[in-house]
Amino acid sequence: MRHLRPAALLAAALVLLLATDGTGVNAEAAARTAVAAPRIRAVTLPDRSGPPRIRDTWNGPAFDACTAPPLDTLKAWRDASPYGALGVYTSGSQRGCTQPRLTAEWVRQARTMGWRFLPVHVGLQAPCADPGHKPKRIDPVNAVEQGQEEAGEAVLALRALGLAPGSPVYLDIEAYPPRDPVCSQAVVDFTLGWTAGLHAAGYGSGFYSSLDSGIADLAAAARAGSFPLPDALWYARWDGKADTDGSGGLAPDLWSSHQRVHQYNGNVEETFGGATLTVDRDLVDGPTAL
Repeated sequence: MRHLRPAALLAAALVLLLATDGTGVNAEAAARTAVAAPRIRAVTLPDRSGPPRIRDTWNGPAFDACTAPPLDTLKAWRDASPYGALGVYTSGSQRGCTQPRLTAEWVRQARTMGWRFLPVHVGLQAPCADPGHKPKRIDPVNAVEQGQEEAGEAVLALRALGLAPGSPVYLDIEAYPPRDPVCSQAVVDFTLGWTAGLHAAGYGSGFYSSLDSGIADLAAAARAGSFPLPDALWYARWDGKADTDGSGGLAPDLWSSHQRVHQYNGNVEETFGGATLTVDRDLVDGPTAL
């Protein structure tokens, strides 16, 4: 071993210090560890009932509109449009539109025409979401309990509309900034509570969000081993592609057994049978309500 003079020893010590974070940990190794750390931790909840038997799985084009359309419009569209299912905002304190027509009788008559339904619940939103339109947020500390409470609210609305157990209801979590681990974990925990609450009541759990935020976080939760996860995902990616292939953001091994809906276009004005609506276009390969 070559002996170093005091000045050389000091220089060597400084080089070693700069290569560490000051605690003796190599900076490059620490960076690798930070990159490898998962942004979603695994959380498991009791789910004694498990997913219900799905009453109806359907494949085909659908649309969703802010307000339940008039029955005469639905009749015209059923006769002339390619659509066979529609998204309906059935519950939630932060729905964007009123629902003056949405009653059990409306559901009964629409069902008689042959329509299938994608019920949607719009409640608390991600803690880091833009509060401009939907200010009520998930509390990261109480996210599981809040999800269970909102599941109970959604179930009451489904029952009042005559949508029986086995029907799904999709939790609407609007887009939020990605890469915020506290925010992402809160959304996942809320969704786990939502799913457990719906299963306990005999209903299916769905989840709607942007492919880049909510869907990405649910996919990470699936990889981490979180449980119970939603029975179906409805992902928003306005790429104009009427498919459920995942749009490059949802791996083919996740929610792959007729468990997907793709919202592929938004705010489109369409006319069929002389009746006009502004809708979002969807392609369904998953559970619907009858």
